Amino acid sequence: MKIIAGNSNRPLAEAISEYLKVPLTKASIRRFADMEVFVEIMENVRGEDTFVIQSTSYPANDNLMELLITIDALKRGSARRITAVLPYYGYARQDRKTGGRTPISAKLVANLITSAGADRVLTMDLHAGQIQGFFDIPTDNLIASPVMVPDMNELFDAENLVMVSPDVGGVARARAMAKRVGADLAIIDKRREKAGVSEVMNVIGDVKGRDCVLIDDMADSAGTLCNAAVALKGKGAKSVHAYVVHGVLSGGAVARVAESPLESLVITDSIAPTEAVKQSSNIRVLPVAPLIGSAIECIAEEKSISALFK
Repeated sequence: MKIIAGNSNRPLAEAISEYLKVPLTKASIRRFADMEVFVEIMENVRGEDTFVIQSTSYPANDNLMELLITIDALKRGSARRITAVLPYYGYARQDRKTGGRTPISAKLVANLITSAGADRVLTMDLHAGQIQGFFDIPTDNLIASPVMVPDMNELFDAENLVMVSPDVGGVARARAMAKRVGADLAIIDKRREKAGVSEVMNVIGDVKGRDCVLIDDMADSAGTLCNAAVALKGKGAKSVHAYVVHGVLSGGAVARVAESPLESLVITDSIAPTEAVKQSSNIRVLPVAPLIGSAIECIAEEKSISALFK
C-alpha cells in the first residue's frame, strides 16, 4: 500500500498514515512561477495499491488540479490501483440543474477524476447520496456517525434530546442520526430567497425545554444553522448545538457562529481547520483519521466497508 498526500489537508493525511502505520509516500507537489501544478512521485509505485488523500476544499480549483495531476502521475508510474480519497468532495452542491443554462458540476468533477485514471473513489458524507451514481467506477461514501454518535452520547441525555434537520432536504440524515442515539426528530421549514441567504419560516416538532442538535453535512456561511438556532430558541429550546461533517466556514462564518445562540458547533477535520476555527471558543473538531484509515484498510484487504457502520 502507498499513501500519497496532497497539500489540501496534510495533517489529516499524516494522521491516517500514523493510524495505518504506513509512511506517506515521498512526493513533490509544487507550483511553477505561473502557478501551474507539478507533481513528482519520488518512490516506485509500479504494481502498488495507491491512495491519494486530497480534500477539494478552498482553494477548490487548485486542490482539484493537484488531485487530478497526482492521479495521472501514478497512472503513468504503473500503479496497480489508484483510489482517490476525498474526505470532502467539493462541487457536491452543484448536483442538479437549478435553472436554465446552469451546470451539473458535481458530475463534471466525477468525470474528471475518472478520466484522470482513478480506479475507485472513497469519500465521506456527500451532499447528496446520488452523486455516487455520477461515477462509473466503484465509489464508497462513508458517514461520520461512528465519530459523532459517541461524542453525543457522552454529552447529552437521549431522553431530552431532539435531532433537528435545518431544512427538508436533510431530513433523512437527521432521522438516521436520531435513530442511532435514540432521540426525537424535528424539522426546520426554510425558504431560501437567494444563494447563501436563508430565512427560517417554521419549526416542525416539539422542542420546548429540549436539548436540540442541528445535523447537517456541511456549513459554509453558517447562515442556515444560525437562523435555525434563533428559531429553535424562539420555540423554547433549552439549548441548541450543531454537528456538521464538513466545516467549510468561509468568510465571516466563524464570527457568525460565535454571535449566534449556538452553544457549540462540532465539525470534523475532513477540511483542515483554519486559524479562526482553532481559536473559536464554541467550535470543536472531531478527528476522522481512524474512520478513513479503517476504510482504506478494508479496501486494501478487500473487506466489507459497510461492516464499519454496524
